[in-house]
Amino acid sequence: MRSPARGLYVTGTDTGVGKTVASVALLQALRAAGCTAAGMKPVASGCERTEAGWRNDDALALQAASAPSQDYDTHNPYALPAATAPQLAARRAGVAVQPPVIESAYARLRDTADVVVVEGVGGWLAPLADELEQAQLVRSLGLPVVLVVGLRLGCLNHARLSARAIVEDGARLLGWIGSACDPDFDDVEDYRALLQSSLPVPCLGWLARGCPPQSPSAQLSVAVLLDQLSAGVEVHSLPYTG
Repeated sequence: MRSPARGLYVTGTDTGVGKTVASVALLQALRAAGCTAAGMKPVASGCERTEAGWRNDDALALQAASAPSQDYDTHNPYALPAATAPQLAARRAGVAVQPPVIESAYARLRDTADVVVVEGVGGWLAPLADELEQAQLVRSLGLPVVLVVGLRLGCLNHARLSARAIVEDGARLLGWIGSACDPDFDDVEDYRALLQSSLPVPCLGWLARGCPPQSPSAQLSVAVLLDQLSAGVEVHSLPYTG
């Protein structure tokens, strides 16, 4: 097996589309393929106070799916109490999100794992903090991007806009994952075909409806993912279709 790139960044077409489920599924699939893999949520808003400090459910799921795992603060450097946009949550907590802190935590994970799966916030254009866009962090860490597409009405537009924005921001788009996030959406199969013909990168798999992050039921093409991680193909060379 070729040595993969050291990390990837998971973003979504919106909030609540299944980024954490996808990230955990990726970690589990990578581990099943023989890689050591660790998950990271650099900035998490919506945390509960515990005896050990503020904790976020998504970050805990990523930590639990990591092998090897490290201390919580490495997997989630910024745990913000308020369940709102990270910018607002940081202001309310009086916290200034500093990129070097995130970069240092990422480096610690990278030193012990073949692949680090970094989960973003909301959709691609949701800032991580005041004056910190997700694209900036992706560039500073040198990470390719996986897009999670929430399968619901409007997802074709959101997916194409997100893919285009990722490319225009200078990031490398590896592939996308379909997530059945809307239990009332009946056109999943038709939209699968539309998305596959419209997005410029491979589909890595599908996430089942209502699957918890701790035990995702997903079929992800790890072979395709590892090929993409190893190939270094720039998405700029792939034309849009449809």
